[in-house]
Amino acid sequence: MFTQVELLPADPILGLIEAFNQDTNPSKIDLGVGVYRDELGNTPILKSVREAEALLLTRETTKKYIGSHGDPLFSQQMLPLVFGENSNVLAEKRATLTQAPGGTGALRLAADFIKRNSPEKTVWISNPTWPNHFAIFDAVGIQHKTYAYVDSDTNRLDFPALLADLKQIPQGDVVLLHACCHNPTGFDLSKEQWQEVLAVLKEGKLLPLIDFAYQGFGEGLDEDAAAVRLLAEELPEVMITSSCSKNFGLYRERIGAFIAVAKDTTDMEKVRSQMASVARANYSNPPAHGSAIVATILASQELNTLWRSEVDEMRNRINTLRQQFVVALTPYGLAEKFACVAEQRGMFSYSGLKPNEVAQLQKDFGIYMVSTGRMNIAGYNEQNLPYLCEAIASVCGKK
Repeated sequence: MFTQVELLPADPILGLIEAFNQDTNPSKIDLGVGVYRDELGNTPILKSVREAEALLLTRETTKKYIGSHGDPLFSQQMLPLVFGENSNVLAEKRATLTQAPGGTGALRLAADFIKRNSPEKTVWISNPTWPNHFAIFDAVGIQHKTYAYVDSDTNRLDFPALLADLKQIPQGDVVLLHACCHNPTGFDLSKEQWQEVLAVLKEGKLLPLIDFAYQGFGEGLDEDAAAVRLLAEELPEVMITSSCSKNFGLYRERIGAFIAVAKDTTDMEKVRSQMASVARANYSNPPAHGSAIVATILASQELNTLWRSEVDEMRNRINTLRQQFVVALTPYGLAEKFACVAEQRGMFSYSGLKPNEVAQLQKDFGIYMVSTGRMNIAGYNEQNLPYLCEAIASVCGKK
């Protein structure tokens, strides 16, 4: 059997890790993989996480399974973080949460749920988007199509085209939306634009699936949840996938959540029963350590305050790096070309660099990013920024 197995190419993002590790260039820079890095180039363990883990070592009394829905304390703390402490959705008991192995696992739960209950639905995904979105829906056999998001000529959000495409989607289909810090572009919708999207969703009876992987990395924890809360309050049904990888720095602990909002408690319980069954068939029970860390932090006033300050620090650092990038390109006459980087939000930037320019950056300078030109803003620092900008100026033909 194995002789007939086809050799597949490396994942376009994860494959960069191996290539970067094998590169002997002492000045190499990894702008591909989506992890936060500090000024020393490290991906640190947050202080709030370390303190929570220390508490867990003294409190933990068992390693038994935590159930298909995950840790109840995690759910109890995460739902108010997503919807707000005074949420009508929570007061009306319309929401249910199922813990998942990371945001990717949550998306897979959503895909399996859609396939099981509405296999005829098409999922509409922004163009561009995180490449793994397509792979996840392909894996379960769900048809997907794209809607416009960025004008490739101007490298700017094309909201009129986005809205026009959403209006053409058949009634009842699923629309995958990025709540904030759009991956890969960094272009987010304004409050006014979200109101227009909401009107289209209502008119078309479309079901939103909101990818909420970067809460706190755009404008703030509450500010970044504005679209999620708006749609959940105004629509009868919403699906949300949340991740704790970035804002808690728990990448390898794989902690996320699939959240469903139904029109009433009866429908919510139906969805919850389905999610338990879907999770059981996928991995039975999620891992406990990451969820215990998150629940411990959010339940403690002291740790919660510390964690929120650390999220602020990471977000502010990324936004500062965006501004510094544009300034550093000014001597090369490229500030206007890359001004969009300072306007975007979140960890990623759709730089506008072409695939041939990305390839040259990797070959000649040891600078790694996805071929689409998506770069991780947190991947460079103040020390190697001059080298990065000199390299970009070189491949863009500016001196």
